[in-house]
Amino acid sequence: MSSSIYLFNPDYDMAMANFTPYYKAPAEIVRMAADLSVLPVWFAEPGCGIKVDQLERVELLARQLSETCQEEEGRSKWRQFVSSFSWTEKWVSASFLPWGWTPCLVHRLRLEGVEEQFLPSLERLHQIRYLSSRQRCLEVLPAFSGWEGVCGEMKACQSLCEVENFIKERKQVILKAPWSGSGRGLWKVSSESWNTQLAGWASRIMKVQGALMAEPIYDKVADFAMEFLMTEEGEFRFVGYSYFDTDVHGNYKANRLMSNAAIEEELSHFVSLELLWQVRSCLEEVLKKMLGKSYQGYLGVDMMVCRIGHGYRIHPCVEINLRMNMGVLSRILYDRFVHPLSEGEYVVEHYTREEEAFSFHREMMEKYPLKWKNGRISAGYLPLTPVREDTRFQAYLMVHE
Repeated sequence: MSSSIYLFNPDYDMAMANFTPYYKAPAEIVRMAADLSVLPVWFAEPGCGIKVDQLERVELLARQLSETCQEEEGRSKWRQFVSSFSWTEKWVSASFLPWGWTPCLVHRLRLEGVEEQFLPSLERLHQIRYLSSRQRCLEVLPAFSGWEGVCGEMKACQSLCEVENFIKERKQVILKAPWSGSGRGLWKVSSESWNTQLAGWASRIMKVQGALMAEPIYDKVADFAMEFLMTEEGEFRFVGYSYFDTDVHGNYKANRLMSNAAIEEELSHFVSLELLWQVRSCLEEVLKKMLGKSYQGYLGVDMMVCRIGHGYRIHPCVEINLRMNMGVLSRILYDRFVHPLSEGEYVVEHYTREEEAFSFHREMMEKYPLKWKNGRISAGYLPLTPVREDTRFQAYLMVHE
């Protein structure tokens, strides 16, 4: 077994909001963690370990990947790819590389016999939680004050009076808990829709988390992010862009598979590339100073292009995701596996009925067989996680020439 073991724990945001060793994730998230437990195979370094709930998922993944290829050479490549990692369904005492560190994960690893030398201290967990709060955006946005072509306003409210005054001033706003994720923990409200139920929710968030974030609602035309890596040596590196879709409630839906150059071209329809590069440079400087030596790993900064008047502006810091995230994963997937002349979507799907995922998988395999060009995927459907009859969560790629 490798000394480093990757682990997918999608309850990160909710566990950080709760911030107790005894947090229990909802059954839906537990199911998601199991169904998608092989997901790190797509971003882990070969030779490392990956913790899964059942080893049979690994065997099924290898088989279903092989089924996407008509030639034996392709099937052999997928088998070699899967076998290039060390897989375990048991908890072992080793260095873990989770989606993100939380108190409940540390508690679980400790109970499973993982030695203290492999676990982050409580002080470090507090630092990560502090840095992952939406309140940190308030330390980033002032760096863009006075910039032409940039927007972004945010307030940390600590009383119901402050919340209600902000709503009266802005008419329509979005309220966010400092810690939550994937569109959860937020409400779009107006002077007309504000009521005692929402006031109760706001009061509870402020009591438990210390503040409530309030922002104007912008006329958004594009969601994108800049992805970074803070190395153990203190190097702050730009990984690339991610371009993603959300629903009307702000919930993450899918990432578009595009080259960095294609994403820049898409964004250049609204804002200049010079402004985009200036925003990136400023972010690198501010975030490196903010993080210092308190965090190592991937992180992403969610942004928006907003229509304001007759023009467009960049909101440079909607949210900071201080963990591995779907945007980084989609960037890695495109750069490692997709042909540079192709584009597509990276999707995490939630199914509500038994056998629904399996039926979808079989239909996609038949309709969109995988095509290769120069050793990269040029078109077709690729399951990233194994699909069984009881599967409720699945990750997959859909690539177009």
